[in-house]
Amino acid sequence: MSVKNSWKKVRHGATLLAVGALGLFLSGCSARGIYLMHPEGAISKTSFHYFLLDVGIMLLIIVPTTLLAIWATMRYRKGGHGAYQPQWSHSTAIEIVVWGIPLITVGVLSYLSVKAIYAVNPYNPEVIAKAEKKAGSTPLEVDVIATDWRWLFVYPQQHIATTNQLVVPRGIPVRFRLTSTSVVNDFIIPQLVGMIDVMPGMRTKQALIADHRGNYLGFSADYSGAGLSWMHFNTHVVGKRKFQAWVSSIQKTPQSLSYKGFNRFARPYIPVGQKTQPIFGHVKPGLFDFVVREVMRGKTWNTPMNMTENMVAYLKKQSKLQKEGYY
Repeated sequence: MSVKNSWKKVRHGATLLAVGALGLFLSGCSARGIYLMHPEGAISKTSFHYFLLDVGIMLLIIVPTTLLAIWATMRYRKGGHGAYQPQWSHSTAIEIVVWGIPLITVGVLSYLSVKAIYAVNPYNPEVIAKAEKKAGSTPLEVDVIATDWRWLFVYPQQHIATTNQLVVPRGIPVRFRLTSTSVVNDFIIPQLVGMIDVMPGMRTKQALIADHRGNYLGFSADYSGAGLSWMHFNTHVVGKRKFQAWVSSIQKTPQSLSYKGFNRFARPYIPVGQKTQPIFGHVKPGLFDFVVREVMRGKTWNTPMNMTENMVAYLKKQSKLQKEGYY
């Protein structure tokens, strides 16, 4: 068998193997499950736009380079058609290509990176500022407090709060203030807004605007202990009228949240299953700032040892404690 025929068989086998591996790898993927590929908000769409630009530019380098590497290997291998030039040492054209194209690429990527940073900057995103100016309405303010292991969403303008449930109106800019009671968490709603740290005793900011009604998953993306696996929340994007109706219904809830009540709420809690989480029809003004100050002064909500040593047994105990009003 000739070297040429052997090489053809090797290439054919490698191609089949690569195609088969790719098919096996993608067989378990669901297009709708890849949240980052289905942006539904101004921030997420902007991030996705620049992501595609970056990938496209890099492919303009990677694909030709790969093809040229294969071409050179085939042409100058033993038995190939490349001319043997043992005295060759320099080519101005090659120097221009191998130095010029990377420099241009780095410059373009740097320019796009700067534009993207200003466009989706959590503290002052340009896309949200433009949306606010266009909408001509006051943005909705939401204070986010991460506990072990739940999310509390306080609406200071409406004086209400919900647990593990974020409801926002479609087309209205939403601005968040975020803090944590214990350790660092990461707040992210992949289809609406990117990830940002939520830190104890500190305040970070984030913003979003949702373009379409629907339900979107949000969660913590930083390991924070035993209950992290269940530390997710539902984000409901509704129409303006439906949002006002929802606010009115929450405000009729008799349960209120005071500073003392928050100290009870913030105790470590594992939100397993689909149990109904508390909602509050009235929230003590300044709760967010109260939490930040308390944590800065050294306030802690300690995790019981038996919570992590035997989680199954503790969940039974937790259910009993919840009925007794411990949480």
